[in-house]
Amino acid sequence: MKLASLKGGRDGRLVVVSNDLAWFTEAHHIAPTLQAALDHWEGMAPALRALAESLELGAVPKERFHEHQAASPLPRAYQWADGSAYVNHVALVRQARGAELPKSFWTDPLMYQGGSDGFLGPRDPIPLADESWGLDLEGEVAVITGDVPRGASREQALAAVRLVMLCNDVSLRNLIPDELAKGFGFFQGKPASAFSPVAVTPDALPGWKDGKLSGALEVELNGQPLGEADPAVDMTFDFGALIAHAAKSRSLGAGTIIGSGTVSNRGADGGPGKPVSEGGAGYSCLAEVRTIETIASGAPATPFLKAGDVVRIEMRDARRHTIFGAIEQAVAAA
Repeated sequence: MKLASLKGGRDGRLVVVSNDLAWFTEAHHIAPTLQAALDHWEGMAPALRALAESLELGAVPKERFHEHQAASPLPRAYQWADGSAYVNHVALVRQARGAELPKSFWTDPLMYQGGSDGFLGPRDPIPLADESWGLDLEGEVAVITGDVPRGASREQALAAVRLVMLCNDVSLRNLIPDELAKGFGFFQGKPASAFSPVAVTPDALPGWKDGKLSGALEVELNGQPLGEADPAVDMTFDFGALIAHAAKSRSLGAGTIIGSGTVSNRGADGGPGKPVSEGGAGYSCLAEVRTIETIASGAPATPFLKAGDVVRIEMRDARRHTIFGAIEQAVAAA
């Protein structure tokens, strides 16, 4: 089942989307918003699934689905917590600045709590007030949970995954070091993120297994491939582990979003990955490109995003059909 929120009001308008993302049908008679459906998932999910089946059969009124009319599936959320499941990414960044990677990073996930009072739509521009702030994209996978009890096990956490989507976790890289130096960041370095036009139930994703999503996460910059990393590869902490980590000392409410962190694959030789142009999986953020450049030559050469740049993040199935729709955002001077 695929769900989306069309723009309108702060929380959007819930619709069910066809498997090929060509059509949608209204779901307001079941739940007005996605959050309302998540709050009463056990009762509403069967009705939404039945509506999705009717849409595929052409048995209900339908309209063309246009991704630019979609907000992020949850236009705002009670909670947004982003992990760093790909320790390879963290290790590279620390190596570039000559910092040792603590052993605990392999057993205890990193996680920060981001702003969730408003997300960018998947086709909304990314506002940038100052290019010196170092604007970066981050291609990620994210899940939306139901209620998760405090102290939940990994198995309980996985059972609470309701929907899966893609994310562009926008970062202002040059603001982050000073924030972290205070021992109390992130905040200003993490502006509003964006999520894919459509969120998908795990049972509708052939690539979903054991809390990981396999496939190529296609990241493009200005029409050129930047990354094709597989989110299931080199993922040190699956979503069960990430959700359980977040719920260690507090319960999580329905509608909590948990992110994977920047998807990052090692090279075939176990070292830093290679660009797509050289047959590698490439990179899901510019910081990793700049890190590898620093390791290789002592300084980064690739600039961060500037006004006019266009970012695209998408995943496709084996037949090259889009799964979640595309996050496609232009950087706009604010």
